[in-house]
Amino acid sequence: MFEIDWKSRIPIYKQLVERIKELILKEVLKENEQLPSVRSLSKELTINPNTIQKAYQELEREGYIYSIPGKGNFVAPVKSKIKAEKEEKIKSQFKKIVFEALFIGISKDELIKLIEEIEKELKGGDNS
Repeated sequence: MFEIDWKSRIPIYKQLVERIKELILKEVLKENEQLPSVRSLSKELTINPNTIQKAYQELEREGYIYSIPGKGNFVAPVKSKIKAEKEEKIKSQFKKIVFEALFIGISKDELIKLIEEIEKELKGGDNS
């Protein structure tokens, strides 16, 4: 499940962070599922436990996992976090596009009309 590319220039802890994130986003690792202990994973991958700990700390800092002292590390509920990140990204992109549209002369009313047409299409209405 956790594979390390020993020839990669990407640090091992970063590879582990990205792999675990991928497994969480693909829902291979479910919410509140316990991750392997630092010791067992370091033994399995034959890497230093400090590297595993660093990866887990990074994942916890980013909100992908949470830890319970004495019990271990668990997958955090991240769907709302992902939605918030995606929403922020789309708003940023939309703002840039609207800025360009206004700059080249598309009016605010035309943009609003276009948004209303798109909304209608999404709801399955008449798009003519």
